[in-house]
Amino acid sequence: MQLTGHHLIAGAEITPTGPLFQASHTAKGEPLSPSYGDATADQANDALLSADAAFDALRLAAPETRAAFLDSLAEEILALGDALLERAHQETALPMARLTGERGRAMNQCKMFANLLREGSWLQPSIDRAQPDRQPVPKPDVRKVHVPLGPVVVFGASNFPFAIGVVGTDTVCALAAGCPVVVKGHPAHPGTCELLARAVYTALLKHGLPSGAFSLLHGRGNDIGLTLTKHPLTQAVAFTGSLRGGRALFDAANARPHPIPVYAEMGSVNPVFLLPGALKERAEKIAEAYVASVNMGVGQFCTNPAILLGLKSQDLETFTVKTSDLVKDVPPSSMLHRGISEAYEAGTAVWHTISGLQKIGQSTAAPDHNASQAACRIFKTTLEVVEQNEELQREVFGPCSIITECADLDALLRFANSLEGQLTAALHGTEQDLKDFAPLIRVLERKVGRIIFNGFGTGIEPCPSMHHGGPYPAATHSFFTSIGTDSIYRFVRPVSYQSFPDTDLPPALQTANPTGAMRLVDGTLTRDPL
Repeated sequence: MQLTGHHLIAGAEITPTGPLFQASHTAKGEPLSPSYGDATADQANDALLSADAAFDALRLAAPETRAAFLDSLAEEILALGDALLERAHQETALPMARLTGERGRAMNQCKMFANLLREGSWLQPSIDRAQPDRQPVPKPDVRKVHVPLGPVVVFGASNFPFAIGVVGTDTVCALAAGCPVVVKGHPAHPGTCELLARAVYTALLKHGLPSGAFSLLHGRGNDIGLTLTKHPLTQAVAFTGSLRGGRALFDAANARPHPIPVYAEMGSVNPVFLLPGALKERAEKIAEAYVASVNMGVGQFCTNPAILLGLKSQDLETFTVKTSDLVKDVPPSSMLHRGISEAYEAGTAVWHTISGLQKIGQSTAAPDHNASQAACRIFKTTLEVVEQNEELQREVFGPCSIITECADLDALLRFANSLEGQLTAALHGTEQDLKDFAPLIRVLERKVGRIIFNGFGTGIEPCPSMHHGGPYPAATHSFFTSIGTDSIYRFVRPVSYQSFPDTDLPPALQTANPTGAMRLVDGTLTRDPL
């Protein structure tokens, strides 16, 4: 498929009129054709007008139609073939094996939401039937169901070009809910974005859904993102990226005359706690898993374990020595783009200036900065140094982490209580450790979206039980997840219907229950018709 560099607005190819830019072949530092351009305010307006015009047709389409569209989208992603993988590899430096697996994840997410639509219970239909003879006041018939919000703006992530990008969870679950989507493509991989956007259009047309249900706009700066967020037709925003970027969108959305939700997932330091029993049993094995987790995807995961804490002991020293030895053999690798690698170098350079923070391990080979490479760096310090230096409690995106010595349980609790909101925390321990350190778990339950036992937060399983979010600043709303089927609830709201004729109710609330969904009827869950 020939790339054009066009914006894609409701299926129409729009030649860019704003300043032009090109993606780079990350590992070679060479520009990639074609040129793309910054979208204008008029183009943003056209995309959102088209989305709003398509809203009724999309939301009123039968669940089976939207489900079949999502199944077709999975097929169209696969049909892009090696061209998609090769372009993404050039633009992101992610290995082909990683991209192949991520493509599978994106396809499976499409199928997961298709199955969710067919089952129907995600609508959470609830029915309280009338009791006209109730005394002293008759009870009316009241029925409730979720309905879609309207046009949604999605910002694709840099580190997951497929699974959290143009066809990622945000886009797929919004479309599943019946919300048209305008995607602001990531400027580091615009070619990948264009290929995936074309797959969306092919699937929409195959099932007679309006092309206005989807648009792709390109842009490098903040202006187009803020324009989309502030537009009066935008009803919600989904964002994965930095705290600075997410907070800017959140503030802009709340400053609107009519504020809208911004669901921003903004990363965290994802603390790991090494408990004594586990250290005594398997210090070196944990070190191996730790180094692998720190370096997964060249450390470019929002769940990267940026700080690890353990009680000062010979077992912790054994762990530290093993980690130092392992890190030497980790080869430097290209990061997603030059901007990220430069930020990594700047962040770890600050760490080198902090008294009491010692680098105990680094890749032996020197990184090639012309190829945007990063070397793994592991540091060691004490909790007191971390507490005295706020910069050690902020995320540095890349393959680095800090091993932190603590005196006792009270010190671990002090650190946990000081934490800002986190996406994940991990505990390595035995069953006895969990009992002995139960107060630590109680604190983490207030601070963290996902707590892992004897593992690491890197690697996320998209499923109904997954919660990928957390208290601010990990995310802008701790109740919502950006991964898994519950992510669809970001783009719907409940509406109650009182005393409506049966035929004028949404299908999930009708007496015959044509959807077959599980419903709460007079306080009892059932699929049966009334």
